[in-house]
Amino acid sequence: MRTGTLLMWMVLGFFSCKSGAESETQGSENKTIVQEPANLSYQILKVYPHDTSSFTQGLEWFKDQLWEGTGWYMESKLLQTDYTTGKAVKKVKLPDNEFGEGITIFKDKIYQLTWQEHKVYQYNAKTLAVEKTFDWPYEGWGLTHNDTALIISTGGSNIYWVDPANFKIVKTLGVTDNNGYVDSINELEWVDGFLYANKYLTDYILKIDPATGQVIARMNLAGILQQTNQPVSSNTDVLNGIAYRPSTKTFFVTGKRWPAMYEIKLN
Repeated sequence: MRTGTLLMWMVLGFFSCKSGAESETQGSENKTIVQEPANLSYQILKVYPHDTSSFTQGLEWFKDQLWEGTGWYMESKLLQTDYTTGKAVKKVKLPDNEFGEGITIFKDKIYQLTWQEHKVYQYNAKTLAVEKTFDWPYEGWGLTHNDTALIISTGGSNIYWVDPANFKIVKTLGVTDNNGYVDSINELEWVDGFLYANKYLTDYILKIDPATGQVIARMNLAGILQQTNQPVSSNTDVLNGIAYRPSTKTFFVTGKRWPAMYEIKLN
């Protein structure tokens, strides 16, 4: 009896181990391997002057005119800029107690976020008159749009799709890469079905798949000011500002209080 019982337990143990091994193998096969973002290389086509008093928060081409939103208390503005000179052609100053953030232009309306004031301005793109103001429950950081919605970042890893008619959130997307969630998402630009985003306090521009939130590629602009012999001072701040120009299929990038704006082409 002792021998028979021992044999029975050995057989059961064998099948149990085999079943466990198969389960572990199947589990590992079901795990999705997230690829590290690819490197985006670029070519500098031209270097333009940029107003070093502009704390750049948003940058956008509209009808082949360049617009810029700037921040800082008592200095925040909405600007139409002559990109060849860096000079403002038109401008609207925000109240001294408001900190301007990202901008975008959608159906002849200009939208401008504020940082912690929970206010969004809607301007007439021709007259620059304020037509509406909206409430926004989070901090305002980056702003862009696709064909139907405004798209907003708030400094974390979430990006929000918003109905431009009433500023209600219709979709929330978490941004991730192979290491997990990616925070500090800042200025945004929508190009050919993908989101491009500055990652605050870094030299990276991220390319994000809006269907999954995954960072599929990134561009490293570290040292671009030094490489092009631009004067860097204690006021020169971080990379921020992405604008895609459809007429030339090129990107324009700059930074907060940078002395230069770059027209670049992805390789």
